[in-house]
Amino acid sequence: MSALALEATALVGRNLRRIRHAPAITVMTQTMPIALLLFFGYVLGDALAVPGDAYRSFLVPGLLVATAAGGLMTGMFQAAQDTHRGVTDRFRTLPVGRAAVPLGQAVADLLVCAVGTVPLVLAGFATGWRIEGTALEALGAFGLLLLFRSAATWAGILLGLVSKSEEAAGQLGSVTFVLPLLSNAYLPTDGMPGWLRTVAEWNPVSAVATAVRALFGNAPVPSGAAWPVAHPVAGSLLWSLGLIAVLAPLAVRRYGRR
Repeated sequence: MSALALEATALVGRNLRRIRHAPAITVMTQTMPIALLLFFGYVLGDALAVPGDAYRSFLVPGLLVATAAGGLMTGMFQAAQDTHRGVTDRFRTLPVGRAAVPLGQAVADLLVCAVGTVPLVLAGFATGWRIEGTALEALGAFGLLLLFRSAATWAGILLGLVSKSEEAAGQLGSVTFVLPLLSNAYLPTDGMPGWLRTVAEWNPVSAVATAVRALFGNAPVPSGAAWPVAHPVAGSLLWSLGLIAVLAPLAVRRYGRR
């Protein structure tokens, strides 16, 4: 095993212990989708164009993607805490590869997300949601969710490293809740005004949500949509891999700067 892998593995353990001792943000980002499932699915579901069980089948994949997008918030908070409490500076004095620290944080967050997705999936089953696609398609859907979570986490790590303070990171983190709202995670984009529909369909969340719904067999790919939504699997892969390819090196470079 390479030195970078050993160092990153040790730092994954450090980040998992930190999350265990300070779980507030992680718990919030994991339990909020369940609360939204109950609220949107039962309180508002019958008032929407896709009522009842059909809407909950539409909603659960969107909430899974919203949970994956929560990596933006957790990555930002954790990186900002380490940066402004002097932890990052102490890591820089150690003989550790500069990619190991942000990589350890990203991998730990991915593991927590994988485990934290289970309660939402079980809640979805309890409310009538079912996976209608094949087992291979379902595995592909969960794989896309984890890939998108990784992209969101790297974005959060970079923003946390460049943040001016923990308070600034907290204020910016609250804005991340808007991303799923400006997408098709909760509602179809068909009824949106033209300009808003364009914004929503070019939102990465929309491509991933559409791909996950299609792979789970919960909803067909909409016609007449923007390219990432009309080709959701390819759009999801391009968005996620493109963001990781750009943001991960920038985060590592920023970490290496004193």
